[in-house]
Amino acid sequence: MPDQQVRPKKHLGQHFLKDKRIAAAIVDALHADGCDSVVEVGPGMGVLTHLLAEREFPSFRVIEIDRESVDYLRHNVTGTVEIIEGDFLELDLQPLGDSIAVIGNFPYNISSQIFFKILENRDHVTEAVGMVQKEVAERICSDPGSRVYGILSVLLRAWYDIEYLFTVSEHVFSPPPKVRSAVIRLSRNNVERLGCDEKLFVSVVKRCFNQRRKMLRNPIKAMVNAGAADMPLLSMRAEQLSVSQFVELTNWVDANRL
Repeated sequence: MPDQQVRPKKHLGQHFLKDKRIAAAIVDALHADGCDSVVEVGPGMGVLTHLLAEREFPSFRVIEIDRESVDYLRHNVTGTVEIIEGDFLELDLQPLGDSIAVIGNFPYNISSQIFFKILENRDHVTEAVGMVQKEVAERICSDPGSRVYGILSVLLRAWYDIEYLFTVSEHVFSPPPKVRSAVIRLSRNNVERLGCDEKLFVSVVKRCFNQRRKMLRNPIKAMVNAGAADMPLLSMRAEQLSVSQFVELTNWVDANRL
């Protein structure tokens, strides 16, 4: 019988999911078709882990930074699962496989960093299902023109198809957070190359949204020659541009940069 004595604490802004129906819905949302490896981030007390361990993945790992949670998992989780004590943000994903699926109830205070980590490993992470704060989910899934459209909206949309799956009540967590949550799914799209300098693309997107209320000529002017010819996009604001328009802007910056 599993040892129930070790009880992990809430840590890193994480609230533990206690509703098994919601847990099952999150696990069911992960397709993991053709994936070499599934990685669960921040499993806590293992409510997702138990269900994931029942599925026959080629490889299944969980990564948890809290030592008490790691001890709890080692005493309570059965099945073929590798438990890694460490920080997902520091984990080298490339050795884990060519096609990795990431899943988790992401700690609120590092959820954006987790998505940037996924972006950095976009050639390896083919799918991600995550529960995050509802406002973060809405921002990621927003379209151009929305007041919450931002850096992650553009960068994730460039390389992933994004779906807002469902909203989660605060009452299914222990302790209950003060906000609602939502589950989203990222599926790697068919884009291999954006058709521009991709490092510059990221830089342009970040710079533009750092001054999101100003016309683009203001944040961009420090990147290009003073004599660069004008272009129509420069009279727009960052929140108005689609991914393809940011690619166009990046190519213009590249042709005219200092």
